[in-house]
Amino acid sequence: MNAEKRLQDLKIHLPSAPKPAGNYVPYVVTGNLIFLAGTICMIEGKMSHTGATGEAHTVNSAYEAARVCALNSLALLKEAAGDLDRIKRIVSVSGFVNAVPGFTESPQVINGASDLFADVFGEAGKHARAAVAVGGLPLNSTVEIQVVAELDE
Repeated sequence: MNAEKRLQDLKIHLPSAPKPAGNYVPYVVTGNLIFLAGTICMIEGKMSHTGATGEAHTVNSAYEAARVCALNSLALLKEAAGDLDRIKRIVSVSGFVNAVPGFTESPQVINGASDLFADVFGEAGKHARAAVAVGGLPLNSTVEIQVVAELDE
């Protein structure tokens, strides 16, 4: 599998890896695992999707927001690993959807991230997952995800 080539084939350009907004690091590598801090819907320092799903966003536009978060996560994984081809698999994704009370379609939204990881890494992109609706996220982001990935040794 060549993740970098797959990105080219999919005509996907990774954004710059997001920088922390506080006193934390964007990722931690321990053993053969990379733990990413939460990534939000920000591209090159500007929010791409803000507001609650079910109010400011449909499930489809929130799906795109989750995809932006996954792109940011890929940029961080590349920075942490030095090369996306060192990623053995995506282990887990925790997805948070800024949503109106009672919103029940969080899994369909977080599919935006899960589908991208599967497109880039194939079977190795399939992961364990949580998809949770919440009442608010940093900078009013529509979606935030956290990712754990395994490195090739």
